[in-house]
Amino acid sequence: MPNASPTLDRRLSIAPMLDWTDRYCRFFLRQISRHVLLYTEMITTGALLHQEPARFLDFDADEHPLALQLGGSEPSALAACARLAGQWGYDEVNLNVGCPSDRVQSGRFGACLMAEPQLVADCVAAMSEAVPLPVTVKHRIGIDDMDGYDQLAHFVDTVAAAGCNTFIVHARKAWLQGLSPKQNREIPPLRYEVVHRLKADFRDLEFVLNGGIKTMAEIEHQLKHIDGVMIGREAHQNPWLLADADRRLFGALAPSPTRHEVVARMQAFVARQSAKGVPPHRITRHMLGLFQGQPGARAWRRHLSENAHRSNAGAEILNEALACMRP
Repeated sequence: MPNASPTLDRRLSIAPMLDWTDRYCRFFLRQISRHVLLYTEMITTGALLHQEPARFLDFDADEHPLALQLGGSEPSALAACARLAGQWGYDEVNLNVGCPSDRVQSGRFGACLMAEPQLVADCVAAMSEAVPLPVTVKHRIGIDDMDGYDQLAHFVDTVAAAGCNTFIVHARKAWLQGLSPKQNREIPPLRYEVVHRLKADFRDLEFVLNGGIKTMAEIEHQLKHIDGVMIGREAHQNPWLLADADRRLFGALAPSPTRHEVVARMQAFVARQSAKGVPPHRITRHMLGLFQGQPGARAWRRHLSENAHRSNAGAEILNEALACMRP
């Protein structure tokens, strides 16, 4: 039976992004929105099973709702990692079938797995058996010359039969040869209509659309056609986009925090983490876009970029950056 997740609201989520959506980024974004679903960076099964898992899995309780994204193609290894996700208290386990990075392909996971739908189904079945969490899959609309709708529908049908109810679809195909990961996020055209067609053809499944969405108006438009939207780079470049999400998408009545209130919360967080030996720049690098489009934004970014790496930098770096914004 497919795993169900009646409590997870996927109307808006933040994409797993290598080198970006670490625990410090997620804590920061959670100060802006209480309801968006957050994802970890992709973590490989090899890293979790052969190194200290706490290094990859620890998170702050404030980060909920939170999903763990796994990279791998061995069902038993993915099942073992799914059990770890359950033990750590994650709300969802996601399998990466969408990343075209060379370091992903060399490990035989990511987008190249779209060519092997039965293997993906076997992975989903093993994970679903191992843990009572919802098991989801993030994938592309196709790879290389395997980009016909019938092939995509066969992939979804096969994986759904193994226990996956939720498909997060990056509405671009991926070229596994000839394009870099960055180019694969930009050059293949966005085809939202393909994801809309999947939803029309598989009405009992949940579909979340990913790729190119940059405004709340675009999110609201897409939600007329599909179940959820996942945003990636825009949330990093312009995180204040999320400030209106709780009210407009999730029906929250509490007022959104101000940017300065978010800074105050993050200052306390930086102080706590600094006491544990975490350099401030590992946290403040995620905050550079907080004042995007506001007077003084450049001064804010410059001060953090140039000074957060200092050996004597501490939580006061945020107040210093705020002071630099004043005319």
